[in-house]
Amino acid sequence: MNQALEALLDLLDLEQIEEDIFRGVSRSALVPRVFGGQVAAQALVAAGRTVPDDRPAHSLHAYFLRPGDPGAPIVYTVDRIRDGRSFTTRRVVAVQHGHPIFHLSASFQTYEEGLEHQSGMPEAPDPETLPTAAETLPRHLPREVADRLLETRAAVDLRYVDEPPWVTVGQPREPRSQVWFRANGKLADDSLLHVCLATYVSDMTLLDSVLLAHGRGGWAVGDVVGASLDHAMWFHRAFRADEWLLYDQESPSSSGGRGLGQARIWTQDGRLAVTVIQEGVVRVPRRSDIPSDT
Repeated sequence: MNQALEALLDLLDLEQIEEDIFRGVSRSALVPRVFGGQVAAQALVAAGRTVPDDRPAHSLHAYFLRPGDPGAPIVYTVDRIRDGRSFTTRRVVAVQHGHPIFHLSASFQTYEEGLEHQSGMPEAPDPETLPTAAETLPRHLPREVADRLLETRAAVDLRYVDEPPWVTVGQPREPRSQVWFRANGKLADDSLLHVCLATYVSDMTLLDSVLLAHGRGGWAVGDVVGASLDHAMWFHRAFRADEWLLYDQESPSSSGGRGLGQARIWTQDGRLAVTVIQEGVVRVPRRSDIPSDT
């Protein structure tokens, strides 16, 4: 296990400061605010800590309310909404400096046999044949930006199937993107941990498909500004986040300064594991705000 993954696991190991109250810290991100995937994953950890182990998470719905301060701790308060015979519901509010910055509702369910079907897995190349981020990013981004992005993603082996948006700036194309990802090391046999790792990664690339439709390079290039607004995930089948997962993403719409991304996460052997939907602010900055090479 590399040091970056160990550091991420430490972030997800929240401190319990009172019954149903937890405290987490943050790591630096590419932008000067707390990475949304981190807050979502930590909130899910807090909720899961109040649920029996035999009830894995099956869905979450969340809103990003304010930018998080990476220099301050985040307090997560869990509200035990309901404990039913089959389902358990939790609500989590993340607070910094006396204000809520994030709100999450999550549902957990005991295992049941039932009707089963799924869509077919899309075609994608073997992840082992794709270049790593360390091989790709320095070729297409300024060294400082590439190093920063590699640092923030070092806990995860994330490989683009097609060229990422910052490579094809000015060339609109189909609003669809695929990446393979897995944790950069072996994880414990803890279903909540694997779900939380997938939640963390799910916020990294989902809005790429919005950018592709308009030939925009994204946050790394600086030709758009934005942030996540809301995030929803449904966990259909058990999976391991330390094994290859295909993140198949597309954008059906952008309007009003917002872009919508929807995606499915597949195991390498073709099982549909997760469905994800996210809306984010995606704005074109004023020309004077766009960094220049000169």
